[in-house]
Amino acid sequence: MLLMVKPSTAAATLVVFEDGRHLRVASYEVVDDDRLTVGLVGGGSMTIPLDVVERIVDEEYERPEPARPEDADPIAVGPPAEESRSVRAFKESSSFSSPLASAFSPSSPYASQILAAAREHNVDPAFIAAVIKVESNGHAYAVSRKGARGLMQLMPATARRLGVRSAFDPRENIRGGVAYLAELAERFGETNADLILAAYNAGEHAVEEHGGVPPYRETRDYVRRVLALWGSPALSRSAL
Repeated sequence: MLLMVKPSTAAATLVVFEDGRHLRVASYEVVDDDRLTVGLVGGGSMTIPLDVVERIVDEEYERPEPARPEDADPIAVGPPAEESRSVRAFKESSSFSSPLASAFSPSSPYASQILAAAREHNVDPAFIAAVIKVESNGHAYAVSRKGARGLMQLMPATARRLGVRSAFDPRENIRGGVAYLAELAERFGETNADLILAAYNAGEHAVEEHGGVPPYRETRDYVRRVLALWGSPALSRSAL
Protein backbone atom coordinates (compact mmCIF):
# COMPACT_ATOMS: atom_id res chain seq x y z
CA MET A 1 0.00 0.00 0.00
CA LEU A 2 1.38 3.38 -1.01
CA LEU A 3 0.56 6.28 1.27
CA MET A 4 -0.11 9.57 -0.45
CA VAL A 5 0.95 12.09 2.15
CA LYS A 6 2.43 15.55 2.01
CA PRO A 7 5.57 16.32 3.98
CA SER A 8 4.97 18.12 7.26
CA THR A 9 6.57 21.50 7.68
CA ALA A 10 5.82 22.06 11.37
CA ALA A 11 8.13 24.57 13.05
CA ALA A 12 9.45 21.81 15.28
CA THR A 13 8.66 18.11 15.32
CA LEU A 14 9.83 15.48 17.77
CA VAL A 15 10.54 12.00 16.42
CA VAL A 16 10.62 9.55 19.35
CA PHE A 17 12.33 6.19 18.93
CA GLU A 18 11.57 2.87 20.65
CA ASP A 19 14.48 3.19 23.06
CA GLY A 20 13.34 6.62 24.27
CA ARG A 21 15.81 8.67 22.25
CA HIS A 22 14.33 11.55 20.32
CA LEU A 23 15.29 13.73 17.39
CA ARG A 24 13.98 17.21 16.59
CA VAL A 25 13.43 17.59 12.88
CA ALA A 26 12.34 20.36 10.53
CA SER A 27 10.05 18.15 8.42
CA TYR A 28 9.03 14.55 7.87
CA GLU A 29 7.30 12.39 5.29
CA VAL A 30 6.11 8.78 5.35
CA VAL A 31 7.35 7.04 2.21
CA ASP A 32 6.04 3.78 0.73
CA ASP A 33 4.20 2.87 3.93
CA ASP A 34 7.30 1.70 5.83
CA ARG A 35 9.93 4.44 5.77
CA LEU A 36 10.22 7.91 7.26
CA THR A 37 12.23 10.65 5.58
CA VAL A 38 13.10 13.50 7.94
CA GLY A 39 14.55 16.91 7.17
CA LEU A 40 17.22 17.74 9.72
CA VAL A 41 17.15 21.07 11.54
CA GLY A 42 20.69 21.94 10.47
CA GLY A 43 20.10 20.91 6.87
CA GLY A 44 20.11 17.66 4.97
CA SER A 45 17.83 14.66 5.42
CA MET A 46 17.83 10.97 6.20
CA THR A 47 15.46 8.04 5.75
CA ILE A 48 14.80 5.51 8.51
CA PRO A 49 12.49 2.50 8.91
CA LEU A 50 9.12 3.62 10.25
CA ASP A 51 8.92 0.63 12.55
CA VAL A 52 11.69 1.97 14.81
CA VAL A 53 9.67 5.14 15.47
CA GLU A 54 7.43 5.05 18.53
CA ARG A 55 5.67 8.33 17.80
CA ILE A 56 5.91 11.69 16.08
CA VAL A 57 4.79 14.80 17.96
CA ASP A 58 4.37 18.30 16.57
CA GLU A 59 6.27 20.28 19.18
CA GLU A 60 4.52 23.62 18.78
CA TYR A 61 4.21 25.09 22.26
CA GLU A 62 0.95 26.40 23.65
CA ARG A 63 1.56 29.87 25.06
CA PRO A 64 -0.27 30.57 28.37
CA GLU A 65 -2.43 33.67 28.63
CA PRO A 66 -0.88 36.55 30.62
CA ALA A 67 -1.89 36.53 34.28
CA ARG A 68 -4.47 39.13 35.29
CA PRO A 69 -4.11 41.15 38.52
CA GLU A 70 -7.43 39.84 39.80
CA ASP A 71 -6.10 36.29 39.55
CA ALA A 72 -3.19 36.94 41.92
CA ASP A 73 -4.95 35.69 45.08
CA PRO A 74 -7.99 33.73 43.97
CA ILE A 75 -10.63 32.89 46.53
CA ALA A 76 -12.24 29.47 46.28
CA VAL A 77 -15.98 29.73 45.72
CA GLY A 78 -18.71 27.29 44.87
CA PRO A 79 -18.94 23.57 45.57
CA PRO A 80 -15.76 21.48 45.99
CA ALA A 81 -14.30 19.85 42.91
CA GLU A 82 -15.63 16.42 42.03
CA GLU A 83 -13.57 13.42 43.02
CA SER A 84 -11.16 12.33 40.32
CA ARG A 85 -12.65 9.75 38.00
CA SER A 86 -10.81 6.50 37.46
CA VAL A 87 -10.33 5.15 33.95
CA ARG A 88 -10.90 1.71 35.49
CA ALA A 89 -14.26 2.46 37.15
CA PHE A 90 -17.21 1.66 34.92
CA LYS A 91 -20.54 -0.05 34.59
CA GLU A 92 -21.01 -1.70 31.22
CA SER A 93 -24.73 -0.89 31.12
CA SER A 94 -24.11 2.86 31.32
CA SER A 95 -20.70 3.23 29.71
CA PHE A 96 -21.89 4.37 26.30
CA SER A 97 -23.73 7.50 27.35
CA SER A 98 -24.00 10.93 25.74
CA PRO A 99 -22.13 12.44 23.95
CA LEU A 100 -20.65 9.12 22.77
CA ALA A 101 -23.96 7.34 22.25
CA SER A 102 -24.44 8.59 18.69
CA ALA A 103 -21.02 7.33 17.56
CA PHE A 104 -20.37 4.35 19.84
CA SER A 105 -23.63 2.94 21.12
CA PRO A 106 -23.89 -0.68 22.32
CA SER A 107 -25.17 -1.55 18.84
CA SER A 108 -22.27 0.12 16.99
CA PRO A 109 -19.96 -2.04 14.82
CA TYR A 110 -17.11 -1.95 17.36
CA ALA A 111 -19.02 -2.08 20.66
CA SER A 112 -18.34 -5.78 21.19
CA GLN A 113 -14.61 -5.35 20.55
CA ILE A 114 -14.46 -2.34 22.88
CA LEU A 115 -16.29 -4.20 25.65
CA ALA A 116 -14.11 -7.30 25.24
CA ALA A 117 -10.92 -5.24 25.57
CA ALA A 118 -12.43 -3.25 28.44
CA ARG A 119 -13.15 -6.44 30.38
CA GLU A 120 -9.73 -7.94 29.62
CA HIS A 121 -7.77 -4.88 30.76
CA ASN A 122 -10.27 -3.30 33.16
CA VAL A 123 -10.55 0.03 31.33
CA ASP A 124 -13.77 2.05 31.08
CA PRO A 125 -15.38 1.34 27.66
CA ALA A 126 -16.48 4.98 27.42
CA PHE A 127 -12.87 6.08 27.87
CA ILE A 128 -11.80 3.72 25.07
CA ALA A 129 -14.60 4.98 22.84
CA ALA A 130 -13.57 8.59 23.46
CA VAL A 131 -9.97 7.81 22.48
CA ILE A 132 -11.14 6.07 19.30
CA LYS A 133 -13.43 8.98 18.41
CA VAL A 134 -10.60 11.50 18.67
CA GLU A 135 -7.90 9.27 17.17
CA SER A 136 -9.67 8.01 14.05
CA ASN A 137 -13.34 9.05 14.21
CA GLY A 138 -14.14 5.34 14.11
CA HIS A 139 -12.42 4.56 10.79
CA ALA A 140 -10.74 1.15 10.97
CA TYR A 141 -8.49 1.86 7.96
CA ALA A 142 -7.42 5.35 9.00
CA VAL A 143 -3.76 6.20 8.36
CA SER A 144 -2.35 9.45 9.72
CA ARG A 145 0.30 11.56 8.02
CA LYS A 146 2.65 10.25 10.72
CA GLY A 147 2.03 6.61 9.82
CA ALA A 148 -0.27 5.74 12.76
CA ARG A 149 -2.89 3.17 11.80
CA GLY A 150 -6.35 1.92 12.59
CA LEU A 151 -9.02 2.82 15.11
CA MET A 152 -6.63 3.67 17.95
CA GLN A 153 -3.88 4.98 15.65
CA LEU A 154 -1.06 2.65 16.59
CA MET A 155 2.42 3.32 15.24
CA PRO A 156 4.07 0.21 13.73
CA ALA A 157 6.63 -0.04 16.55
CA THR A 158 3.93 0.23 19.23
CA ALA A 159 1.73 -2.31 17.44
CA ARG A 160 4.62 -4.78 17.23
CA ARG A 161 5.47 -4.37 20.92
CA LEU A 162 1.83 -5.01 21.85
CA GLY A 163 1.58 -8.10 19.65
CA VAL A 164 -0.77 -6.53 17.11
CA ARG A 165 -0.23 -8.34 13.82
CA SER A 166 -2.74 -6.36 11.77
CA ALA A 167 -3.31 -2.75 12.80
CA PHE A 168 -6.32 -2.59 10.48
CA ASP A 169 -8.11 -5.44 12.22
CA PRO A 170 -10.53 -3.71 14.64
CA ARG A 171 -10.31 -6.39 17.30
CA GLU A 172 -6.51 -6.49 17.30
CA ASN A 173 -6.13 -2.73 17.08
CA ILE A 174 -8.52 -2.07 19.97
CA ARG A 175 -6.99 -4.84 22.08
CA GLY A 176 -3.51 -3.41 21.56
CA GLY A 177 -4.53 0.20 22.16
CA VAL A 178 -6.42 -0.68 25.34
CA ALA A 179 -3.50 -2.77 26.60
CA TYR A 180 -1.34 0.32 26.17
CA LEU A 181 -3.87 2.52 28.02
CA ALA A 182 -3.85 -0.03 30.86
CA GLU A 183 -0.03 0.12 30.99
CA LEU A 184 -0.18 3.90 31.22
CA ALA A 185 -2.81 3.72 33.96
CA GLU A 186 -0.43 1.54 35.98
CA ARG A 187 2.44 3.93 35.38
CA PHE A 188 0.71 7.28 35.98
CA GLY A 189 -2.26 6.31 38.15
CA GLU A 190 -5.77 5.33 37.14
CA THR A 191 -7.29 8.67 38.24
CA ASN A 192 -4.80 10.73 36.22
CA ALA A 193 -6.62 10.50 32.90
CA ASP A 194 -4.91 13.64 31.62
CA LEU A 195 -1.45 12.10 32.10
CA ILE A 196 -2.53 8.79 30.59
CA LEU A 197 -3.81 10.58 27.49
CA ALA A 198 -0.79 12.86 27.24
CA ALA A 199 1.50 9.81 27.35
CA TYR A 200 -0.62 8.02 24.74
CA ASN A 201 -0.20 11.03 22.46
CA ALA A 202 3.30 12.35 23.23
CA GLY A 203 4.97 9.45 25.04
CA GLU A 204 5.80 8.59 28.62
CA HIS A 205 9.18 10.30 28.46
CA ALA A 206 7.59 13.62 27.48
CA VAL A 207 5.18 13.47 30.44
CA GLU A 208 8.00 12.69 32.86
CA GLU A 209 10.33 15.28 31.36
CA HIS A 210 7.74 18.05 31.76
CA GLY A 211 6.36 16.82 35.07
CA GLY A 212 2.83 16.59 33.67
CA VAL A 213 1.03 17.21 30.40
CA PRO A 214 3.65 18.56 27.96
CA PRO A 215 3.07 22.12 26.71
CA TYR A 216 2.69 20.92 23.11
CA ARG A 217 -0.39 22.42 21.48
CA GLU A 218 -1.21 19.12 19.75
CA THR A 219 -1.06 17.11 22.98
CA ARG A 220 -3.03 19.58 25.09
CA ASP A 221 -5.76 19.83 22.47
CA TYR A 222 -5.88 16.02 22.27
CA VAL A 223 -6.25 15.67 26.06
CA ARG A 224 -9.01 18.30 26.15
CA ARG A 225 -11.00 16.64 23.38
CA VAL A 226 -10.88 13.13 24.85
CA LEU A 227 -11.73 14.31 28.37
CA ALA A 228 -14.65 16.34 27.03
CA LEU A 229 -16.07 13.29 25.23
CA TRP A 230 -15.50 11.10 28.26
CA GLY A 231 -17.30 13.69 30.39
CA SER A 232 -14.52 13.80 32.96
CA PRO A 233 -14.75 16.27 35.87
CA ALA A 234 -10.98 16.56 35.52
CA LEU A 235 -11.53 18.74 32.47
CA SER A 236 -13.05 21.60 34.49
CA ARG A 237 -10.22 21.44 37.04
CA SER A 238 -7.42 21.06 34.54
CA ALA A 239 -4.89 23.80 33.96
CA LEU A 240 -4.74 22.86 30.28
